[in-house]
Amino acid sequence: MELNLSDMLAKVQEMQAKMADAQARLKQLETLAEVGGGMVRVRANAKQEILSIAIEKNVVSPSDVAMLEDLIVSAVNKALDQSRVLAQDELGKATSGMIPNIPGLDMGSLGLK
Repeated sequence: MELNLSDMLAKVQEMQAKMADAQARLKQLETLAEVGGGMVRVRANAKQEILSIAIEKNVVSPSDVAMLEDLIVSAVNKALDQSRVLAQDELGKATSGMIPNIPGLDMGSLGLK
């Protein structure tokens, strides 16, 4: 097998361009997480940024702040989990066919599958 550095460099540059495009698209991809039957809603993008938090008025009770805090934490964690999946899918599309499938090579830490 002959190693062609020119072809390899072109592939690396192509993958870099696709990754840059995918990274830019992550800000546009959004998810909405709802907990407590929709009492708390959190929107996040695929860059794991929280965009908004909406809380129904009937959940705001000075006598049960702990419940509201738990709902908020739960909704934020759910939104971030969903946004990670969006990011992995988008970055996976950008590298599809560019990174060889090597058994035992874990690309998950790079956001790639």
